[in-house]
Amino acid sequence: MSDKRINLSCAACGSRGDSLFGCLNHEQLDDLEENKSCIMYKRAQTLFYEGTRPMGIYCVNAGKVKVFKLSSQGKEQIVRIAKPGDFLGYRAILSEEFYSASATVLEDAVICFIPKEDFLKMLTTNSQFYQNIIKKLCKELGVMREKIADMAQKSVRERLAGSLIMLKETYGIDGNESTLIDINLSRDDLASIVGTATETVIRLLSDFKKDGLISLEGKKIKVLKPRELAKEADFYG
Repeated sequence: MSDKRINLSCAACGSRGDSLFGCLNHEQLDDLEENKSCIMYKRAQTLFYEGTRPMGIYCVNAGKVKVFKLSSQGKEQIVRIAKPGDFLGYRAILSEEFYSASATVLEDAVICFIPKEDFLKMLTTNSQFYQNIIKKLCKELGVMREKIADMAQKSVRERLAGSLIMLKETYGIDGNESTLIDINLSRDDLASIVGTATETVIRLLSDFKKDGLISLEGKKIKVLKPRELAKEADFYG
């Protein structure tokens, strides 16, 4: 598959306000323009592989990207789904380690690549950018700790309900009394997020549908009763 390079202005980028680049000044944005590259990716294309050396960071302009690890048996475990404005790969650069996970495009995407040297230069010349990166890193580590605790303490049903609430809050499009989760996740992907078998996710989704908590529209899921679903996730426990 061939990538399609495009010209994309950082100053005019609709996702910059949602990204950590929002604090850069005009001079720094100009430097970013000169050194970055923007590419259109198709679904299922891979940005980077676990265990490889990071050469820079990726900033999602449009589309969605799944970040996942592989078990020794080759089973996927999705640890994050990146949306427009999100950064990928920066933790490996800061820790001077190889990528700890792989990243694959979930939906057709436009993604900008910033070389390692330029990313590190921004950290040293903009204190606000540095602080934002540290806050983002701490937040992601906190989310990861919570996920590990959920995997150990909650049932599969509770984890699936919690994942649906999280996806609703992040990717939801509100209707009159419902919210459509606007992301094309396969049942395999959803099972990978929850940490269970695909057959179990299919059965539990059917149970949630029978209980009137959700409706199914192809691969997409509509949350009909968010408070009841949150109770299933034990968010009020």
